[in-house]
Amino acid sequence: MDGLRESDWRGGFELLGRVAEAGDDVDALARAAVEALPVLVASEITTLSICDLRSGRRHVIGTPVDAISAADRACFDRHFRAHPLVRYHADEHGPGAHRISDSLPFSRFRESALYSDYYRRIGIDHAVALPVHVDDNTLVSFVLNRRGRDFNDRERLLLDVVGVPLARLYLQAVSRRALQGRLATLQALLDDGTEPPARAPVLARLTGREREVMRWLAAAKTDREIGALLGCSPRTVHKHLQRIYVKLGVETRTAAVMRLLGNGLQ
Repeated sequence: MDGLRESDWRGGFELLGRVAEAGDDVDALARAAVEALPVLVASEITTLSICDLRSGRRHVIGTPVDAISAADRACFDRHFRAHPLVRYHADEHGPGAHRISDSLPFSRFRESALYSDYYRRIGIDHAVALPVHVDDNTLVSFVLNRRGRDFNDRERLLLDVVGVPLARLYLQAVSRRALQGRLATLQALLDDGTEPPARAPVLARLTGREREVMRWLAAAKTDREIGALLGCSPRTVHKHLQRIYVKLGVETRTAAVMRLLGNGLQ
C-alpha cells in the first residue's frame, strides 16, 4: 500500500500478534492493545475510550495508567458533544482513523473550550481516533494523543491497516464474554430444580430430565458423554434431544442452545 514501509507492515503484524496473545479476556486484550499501539505509532497517552452516546460520558482504559484522572475525564465529558472525533465517528459515521486536524485546523482547535479545559490540562495538542465499534448508544475507539507534533498521513494509514483486524479481535472478545455470561445464566436455570421464572417461557416447556440433557448440551458434551453422566444410553439421550428440538422448534444442537439463549433469557 502506497506510503507504507516494510517496517510498518512488520510492526502492524507484531501488534496484532501481541493483542491476539492476550486471549479472550476483554480487559486484558484492551490493555495489550493500548500498550502496543504507541510502539507502532508514537503516542504520549493511548486509550481505549468507550463513550456512552446517550449520557455523554466515557470509560477509559489507558496507558500510562494514571495519565487521565477522574477530574480530567469530567472535563472531557463537559465538552463531549462538541468533540470533533465524537462528531465525526458517532454523528457523521465517518470511517477509519481520523485526526482532530482532519476536522479543523489546529489554530482553531487551540481556541476552543475543549482544548482549553481538557487538552491543555493533560498536556496534549493532537489526537487521532481509530473506531472499533459504533451504534446509536456507544462509540468505542482507540485514541492516540501526543503533544507538539500532529499525526502524519502515513501514521493514519498504518492505523487504518491494523484497524479492521484489531476491531475484530476486540469485538470477538466482547461477544465471547457476553455469550459466556448468558451461558452461565442458562446453566444456573438448568441446574435449578424449581419452576423457571416468567422470563423463561421456552425453558418452562422442558421436563426435568430434558433440562438435565440441555445442561450438558450447553457444556458441549456429546450424546455418549451425556448418557454416561445421566446413567442412560446415547440412544435415550438422542430421543430426549428429539423431543427438545420439537418443543423448541429447532433442528440442531447448536440451535437448541441458541434458542434458549435468545428467547428464554432476554
